Amino acid sequence: MLAFAVIIFALAAVGGLVLASHVLRGRLAPWALSLAHALLGAVGLVTLVIMLMEGDAGQRLIAGFALLLVAALGGFFLASFHLRGKLAPKGVVVLHAGLAVIGFLTLLSLMI
Repeated sequence: MLAFAVIIFALAAVGGLVLASHVLRGRLAPWALSLAHALLGAVGLVTLVIMLMEGDAGQRLIAGFALLLVAALGGFFLASFHLRGKLAPKGVVVLHAGLAVIGFLTLLSLMI
């Protein structure tokens, strides 16, 4: 199940790179890609919740989940700008991406 979550988050990250490149260049990102990115992130988080509920959750799994959950909350904040047709603050985009990458790498470290 961890491998599934890592693959889903990797796909979300690819979309996130495209989204961030739009914002960092001063353009609104495509809505369809934003929705796909959010959906993939949600599926990844639900997968982690299932893993956590099954028990045997080590510290790194909990830490990775927590980081990705905080990144998701930042994603909701970013989406609120997108909904209003405004460009999101670049600093928040970078913070959101940084938290997500650290959370992803934390999960990936469990597979090594």
